[in-house]
Amino acid sequence: MDNLTYDTHTRLGYEILRDHVLPKILGKHEDDILYWAGKDVARKFPIFSVNELPDFFIEAGWGTLTPFSGKTSKDEAIFILNQEDRTVLEKRSYQLEAGFIAEQFQKLNGFLTECYGEKVPKENHIRFQVKWDPKTKI
Repeated sequence: MDNLTYDTHTRLGYEILRDHVLPKILGKHEDDILYWAGKDVARKFPIFSVNELPDFFIEAGWGTLTPFSGKTSKDEAIFILNQEDRTVLEKRSYQLEAGFIAEQFQKLNGFLTECYGEKVPKENHIRFQVKWDPKTKI
């Protein structure tokens, strides 16, 4: 089988694994493990510009990621991930995505980088704050 194709017509399999199987297996360590798994995914699927992040999120089925257009400092970036289903937003851990973003920024900017995700249920989105330390080169 030379040609791999990915069926984008259904998300059921993904939703079952992400929202039911992984939380059950990982238990109280879910957030930590997913964060480090996201970093590992970023190493396997590198991007070459921060501008590629939104496209990757769409291709991965993670949702619509947009850069925050408000004021940020020189050592941070903020992204908004829209989640139309409030039930999914409230139950799901978004640490996989946070780890992915952190590792991509760290690879691109060469500084120690972390990413924190904050659920904002009233606005149906997750706010990712990416922070790097310009004093700590990687």
